[in-house]
Amino acid sequence: MTGAALAQTTLERIKQRGQLICGASHGVAGFSLPDAQGQWRGFDVDICRALAAAIFNDQEKAKYISLASKDRLTALQSGEIDVLSRTTTWTLGRDAGFGLNFTAINYFDGQGFLVRKSTGVKEVKALNGASVCVAQGTTTELNLADYFRTHNMKYEVIAFAGLDETIQAYEAGRCDAYTTDLSQLAANRMKLKVPSDHDLLPEMISKEPLGPWVRQGDDAWFDIVRWTVYALMNAEEYGITQANVDEMVKSTNPEIRRLLGAEGKFGESLGLTNDWVVRIVKAVGNYGESFDRHLGAKSPLNLPRGMNKLWTQGGLQYAPPVR
Repeated sequence: MTGAALAQTTLERIKQRGQLICGASHGVAGFSLPDAQGQWRGFDVDICRALAAAIFNDQEKAKYISLASKDRLTALQSGEIDVLSRTTTWTLGRDAGFGLNFTAINYFDGQGFLVRKSTGVKEVKALNGASVCVAQGTTTELNLADYFRTHNMKYEVIAFAGLDETIQAYEAGRCDAYTTDLSQLAANRMKLKVPSDHDLLPEMISKEPLGPWVRQGDDAWFDIVRWTVYALMNAEEYGITQANVDEMVKSTNPEIRRLLGAEGKFGESLGLTNDWVVRIVKAVGNYGESFDRHLGAKSPLNLPRGMNKLWTQGGLQYAPPVR
């Protein structure tokens, strides 16, 4: 970047460019995947659509760059993308050692294993001596090593550069099991010729808090991305939906009025318009609507909300208040 470019804030560069540039995956069903028309869709994509709506009042003003796991952090570091919203785990090493900042957890996940039903394997400990397919450049490799070392188990790791190569190798029988985050295993199982021939083992061997990342050094952009995730959660908590958001602006509840910009200037404090949350909810709905559409009951994955329920429903998702 030139000195002039560095002097600009991320938000200024995005506005000048006329679009947000978002780092996406090579294609993970439910999270980020182009549809039949080439339009990117998914739970992580909705974060980018929400940001574009907040900035431009147009969710289509976002460009998506497909990134392999090994390239995603470098693309953000180099300025190739403005935000990385692509199933990327929050860890100390990444947060402290790459010049990047994690913003907010939009999905609580954990690592699991996919095996062929024909193997008869029903638990992870039965994989002693197994060969395991894994994608390079992920926290998955270290988790795998940690688990097998802790349980004094032997294994052979078979690593591949990309997601598709890893899945194809597993299906071709080059390994006994395939490991990654449970949500991705559920999505990737759908890519197999006969999904029902494969079982997800029930155990979760790691903590994988996922969410969007930004570069260090621009606190204002960090705040915009973080509070966009929280806006989706707060909207669900207060019952604000894509269908009723215009009516909810008229609410007498002061918390709802602040969230939707009817009172206060919280949007302006972020460098946005005060109705930024209205724009977001009109574009993608609230957190629960996005989850159901891409991952939950209204999606082919039909994943349970589990830990990703709101705190009011017994889950872990909890957004700070707008005040």
